[in-house]
Amino acid sequence: MIHPSGNLYVVKVFLVDIKMVNFGKRLIQDQVQEWKEYYINYKLMKKRVKQYVQQTPADGKHRQQVLKEFSRILDEQIEKVVLFMLDQQGWLASRLEKLGEEHAILSEQQDNSRISELQEAYRAVGHDLVKLLKFVDMNATGIRKILKKFDKHFDYRFTNYYVSTRSNHPYSQLQQVFKHVGIGAVVGALSRNLAFLQDCEGSSLSIYDHPSAVLKDPVIDLINASVDKLTHATSFLQFLGQHALIVQEDRPCATDDRVDDQRYHFMSLLLNLANTFLYMMNTYIIVPTADDYSLNLGAAATVCGVIIGSMAVAQVFSSVYFSAWSNKSYFKPLLFSSIMLLLGNLLYASAYDLSSLAVLIIGRLLCGLGSARAVNRRYISDCVPLKIRMKASAGFVSASALGMACGPALAGLLQTKFRIYSLTFNQNTLPGWVMALAWLIYLIWLWISFQEPVLDSEENHFPQGSHVVGQLENAVVQPLLSCESKNDEEVDLDYDGSEEASEKSHEPASSIASAYRLLTPSVKVQLLIYFMLKYAMEILLAESSVITTFYFSWSTSSVAIFLAVLGLTVLPVNAIVGSYLTNIFEDRQILLSSEIMLLIGVILSFRVTEPYSAPQYVCSALLTFVSAEVLEGVNLSLLSRVMSSRLTRGTFNGGLLSTEAGTLARVLADGTITFAGYLGEDKLLNVTLLPSLLICIVSIAATLLTFNTLF
Repeated sequence: MIHPSGNLYVVKVFLVDIKMVNFGKRLIQDQVQEWKEYYINYKLMKKRVKQYVQQTPADGKHRQQVLKEFSRILDEQIEKVVLFMLDQQGWLASRLEKLGEEHAILSEQQDNSRISELQEAYRAVGHDLVKLLKFVDMNATGIRKILKKFDKHFDYRFTNYYVSTRSNHPYSQLQQVFKHVGIGAVVGALSRNLAFLQDCEGSSLSIYDHPSAVLKDPVIDLINASVDKLTHATSFLQFLGQHALIVQEDRPCATDDRVDDQRYHFMSLLLNLANTFLYMMNTYIIVPTADDYSLNLGAAATVCGVIIGSMAVAQVFSSVYFSAWSNKSYFKPLLFSSIMLLLGNLLYASAYDLSSLAVLIIGRLLCGLGSARAVNRRYISDCVPLKIRMKASAGFVSASALGMACGPALAGLLQTKFRIYSLTFNQNTLPGWVMALAWLIYLIWLWISFQEPVLDSEENHFPQGSHVVGQLENAVVQPLLSCESKNDEEVDLDYDGSEEASEKSHEPASSIASAYRLLTPSVKVQLLIYFMLKYAMEILLAESSVITTFYFSWSTSSVAIFLAVLGLTVLPVNAIVGSYLTNIFEDRQILLSSEIMLLIGVILSFRVTEPYSAPQYVCSALLTFVSAEVLEGVNLSLLSRVMSSRLTRGTFNGGLLSTEAGTLARVLADGTITFAGYLGEDKLLNVTLLPSLLICIVSIAATLLTFNTLF
């Protein structure tokens, strides 16, 4: 770690030196010398991989022999690491037990001079724990790299086989590396006793009485940082950040903070979050009245599907050029976005007096062309300092959720009618006029307050150093053996004289086709799930006004309240999942359970008997929507871990692919509503739910097939 006050030239040399050292050498340099016999023999395993590549014939029998032999070697190496780790944990536990006895005696005697000595003894245990965590981290990195090297040179997805067979076994030693079992208990004991010694001198309270209180002891901060680096954290903020596919970084250094501080501007971040909020509000503010608007323009009520979906159609294209544009600027695409949305809403509102459905749809298309969510995500990933990035990511998701809820709620309040000159203001046109005014105010605020971040080429004058900063900056907190680990690929410095890592293998995807070729089966399943949940949600939301009017004779205000309540469930649901469920269950277990619950919600939504009741519709809709929300967060959390590092940057990144999958789902769902409308409104509900049912069943089957690879 480089000290913040360190000389910039020293930073440059340090980073260049890192680039020139391969992992095998770094493993030797960084290992604790007295523990060197317990580290994995990376050099031996790399040598075996080369031998297999040179000697293995094409026949499958010999291939199976190689896989069996290499599995045995890897098992032995992991067992060596795990047994030593358990031995060290036992040693730390015995030291804590002895210190606990001294602590008990001290509590009775109240010897203040001894308190300081006992604190230092606990801190010494803490520093030894940090050393052990670094030992686990170094070995886990070596295991991850050798698995990746085997897959690359042996042309076989050995990682999927090895991880799935070892991690789920009841006697799994790999789980010890995955979960570092027992370390949490050591951290808890240290935290509790240090907290007691720190503030007590007699206090009867403990950290368990105040779970929100943070122990301000440097060694605990150091331990927590090491644990966070080892494992995928499950806090609410990180869950929300991954929900947005904005992921926390690994291995931060002082140079990253310096670059972030130069780029970061609070008002610019606030403008990006405001853009997200207004765009989501703009998307859903027309849902309660789109069917009535289409009737007033002489079309069928189910044409609301085309009206709502036209914004998503344009977003399919806008996501690509906004993603590319954000490589060069943030201000200009946000400015363009605001202008498009201002003009689009003016056309949407004017279509009523012009009696033109074409103008209405063109207005919505312009709104879709202003979708700058790719820019909003990119700004948070690139320009917000690491220390607050997860809060900003949570803000992004919260802004989206609030916009989704506020849109229909605001539409329910705009139940009035008046004219100014030749312009009509009613429940159909007011959403357009109100959003046009909102975007005009935003445009002025953007022009006055936004500060364009300094680009890499402008802020760094040492290309090699900045290149490595970029590599380090893109590392992500991943499970230790994620087969597509971002950190592993981003900072894959492992090469020797006969085998240098090519720069091309680390370049971001240059097209949708090249990005698709990087998709593993696991990632494809995650994108299918994302498509499925967005399809189901869009069917539910877009046809809600038509369905509730036809079956229950709900007013526009009633529909608006219903949709607002659905939208407001997003934050509490994510809070429960992010803070509790992910601490109890694995993400993949929550994923599968959510898919099943979504399937049940869709099935319950079908109209099977007469009459179709409002309680049935509301309960099934709530189950479907909440399940989809849980599914979205967990799905993107998993996606951020299993996708290739080449899909985490550049124009055609994982965020763009997921956005395109979701947008395409919305387009098809809205088209399905309009198509089904030709069969009659009495058949609309069942006809539109049938594709949701089939896609959900397919996604559950695909999840079961790839379940063991979802880490």
